[in-house]
Amino acid sequence: MGQLETFITSFVQREVRQAETTTRYRDPLVGFALATDPRFLELRDSVEPTHLLPEDLLPGAQSVISFFLPFAEEVVKANRADRNQIAREWAVAYIETNALINRITQELIAVLAERDVQAATQPATHNWDPVTLISPWSHKSAAAIAGLGSFGLHHMLITDAGCAGRFGSLVVDVPLEPTSSPETPVVQRCSFFIDGSCKACIHRCPSGALTESGIDKQRCYRWLLQVVDRFREMGLADVCGKCAMGPCALGSAV
Repeated sequence: MGQLETFITSFVQREVRQAETTTRYRDPLVGFALATDPRFLELRDSVEPTHLLPEDLLPGAQSVISFFLPFAEEVVKANRADRNQIAREWAVAYIETNALINRITQELIAVLAERDVQAATQPATHNWDPVTLISPWSHKSAAAIAGLGSFGLHHMLITDAGCAGRFGSLVVDVPLEPTSSPETPVVQRCSFFIDGSCKACIHRCPSGALTESGIDKQRCYRWLLQVVDRFREMGLADVCGKCAMGPCALGSAV
């Protein structure tokens, strides 16, 4: 890993360690991808025809930085306790971690600028179309392209640290050594896709929005809006996470 890649990784890790949040985290994961990686263009077929490319976020983009902040085990345990009741710890983690990701990306943009590196990002959440519920830039997809994980039956990205956490990403105008390439074999981390042995995410979904054939986003979001009412004093906690409470919450099947 080059000096800049090491600096960026250490920066993210330090910011998470020093975060003044109620929520605790396990060690963050950081990965890099080339802005010209053809898999970004493929997102326009697999995710959304108008999905942004790295150069749309930053003209002259050369690389994408992706990171994952995995929640501590106690956050997961709290949200596993009741299938239909969202744990306050999980709602707090959602609010705090989105704010932390936005803070990390903005501070990293400023620090990189001092090194004559230009960077750009998208908000950690609530950057989606209110009708389609599709984001113009997917932090999870950027992480997949950077090799941080593979998508599971629940449409979450399963990393080596599991899927219980939040993703962030930035685009920069300097070349960074990629941690994955189109030729890199995808390591499947979802037990269902490996041998069909697990459907915990479907069984745990309280809204019935998740099935083997896909996810009904509108049905899912209607459930999330009901959760908002319970935690309204926190802000917009449209959060659930029950599908991420299975065996892949804290690790992967491999």
